[in-house]
Amino acid sequence: MDIRIRFLGGAGSVTGSKFLLTVDSYNLLIDCGLFQGLKELRLRNWEDFPVAPAAIDAVILTHAHIDHSGYLPLLFKNGFNGEIHCTEPTLDLAEILLMDSAKLQQEEADFANRKGYSKHDPALALYKVQDAINVLSAFKSHPFEKTFRIRDHIEVRFFHAGHILGAASVELKIYTSQGVKSLIFSGDLGPMHSPLHVAPADPPAADVLFVESTYGGRNHRHQNLEEELRQLILESDRKGGCILIPAFSVGRTQLILYYLWKIFQNMKSRPVYVDSPMAISVTRLYKQYSAYHRLESDSEFGHHIFDAPFIHYVREQGKSKLLNTIRDRAIIISASGMATGGRILHHLYHRLPNEQDTILFSGFLPEGTRGRDIANGEPMVRIFGEQVPVKAKVHVLDGLSAHADQDELVEWTSHIKEAPKKTFIIHGEKEQAEVFKARLQGRGWNVTIPDYLESFTLFDHV
Repeated sequence: MDIRIRFLGGAGSVTGSKFLLTVDSYNLLIDCGLFQGLKELRLRNWEDFPVAPAAIDAVILTHAHIDHSGYLPLLFKNGFNGEIHCTEPTLDLAEILLMDSAKLQQEEADFANRKGYSKHDPALALYKVQDAINVLSAFKSHPFEKTFRIRDHIEVRFFHAGHILGAASVELKIYTSQGVKSLIFSGDLGPMHSPLHVAPADPPAADVLFVESTYGGRNHRHQNLEEELRQLILESDRKGGCILIPAFSVGRTQLILYYLWKIFQNMKSRPVYVDSPMAISVTRLYKQYSAYHRLESDSEFGHHIFDAPFIHYVREQGKSKLLNTIRDRAIIISASGMATGGRILHHLYHRLPNEQDTILFSGFLPEGTRGRDIANGEPMVRIFGEQVPVKAKVHVLDGLSAHADQDELVEWTSHIKEAPKKTFIIHGEKEQAEVFKARLQGRGWNVTIPDYLESFTLFDHV
């Protein structure tokens, strides 16, 4: 038996995670994400898949974020006919996120064609809503910590990764003539002390480890998030403006609502508009899967945090546009968190030129995204084919990140007492991965940072 790995994404970047594990002739894909950020990365989504989709036997999905799941509709459309294995919350989240991804692509292509600003004629969506609907039939969910077999000689177990609702690390056990070979895929790891999500579970022993490195080269700033956010609200009141928060619909929006709920126990509340149909649907799942996160209803006030009276959920597009007429003392939360698409764009279009308004970013912004450009101080950004001046105050709250930082990643790996024979650092920009690599090598580990499309033999003739 030969066991090989090929990095079809998530190598040298924080996006497009796809790891093809081949056990003899059996092809197992761990994650199947879209590339986001830099144009050179996004163009990979349009290239022929490096392996015939029909040759892939199954997919293991660590969590529902689009950079881990977003290519699945296209994989299915182009011939994949196996099962997609994930946790129970991930299945429900993936349905919401994949449908939204397809809808946004169609809307953006239609808008570009109407306005004529696309370089492509016509502009096309990568896949359509029906493609997202079709792939859902291939999903099969599993409880955490319950081992299941996908092949006679391959066992899988999901254990908690933190990060977002349902996010998992994956233990793969492959039974060979020379004993059991254990492979661990970290998925995206969350911070150890999130008030929203459970802490990542300690990893078991591993012959081969694949570990993310989004923040492998830096630690989150130690900050009093509640107080920092409170001061931003007070400053916004003094200036007479609004706070606009680009936020991911899964996890980040709910965490911001939690902090606002805490703040408004001790000061007069402001209206908070959650302007993202997807975030609204995801928030309902947080209520449904209460055992998978740390929030509880507050008995003193008699309502769930997400039902607080100051929160207003905006579903209709017409009401979304009306939010642009609000001049002060309001907080608007909208997706996407990287400002690459969604309703946040029309809010940014109207509010970036306004010196009284505040744009508050709440997490990691990959290179090449509009959010990264704004946070880095670019004086102009392109939205809807137009150059928009950035005159609003821009602030970044690092501590809201859903990713473990460098020390937390090192701590997580320290629970693997015996060094893996091989460790691959994945899902990180080069500088972050290199710093993390040096720390693990300092422990005497054999560490590799793979390149895009690079292949390795993990075990041969076993």
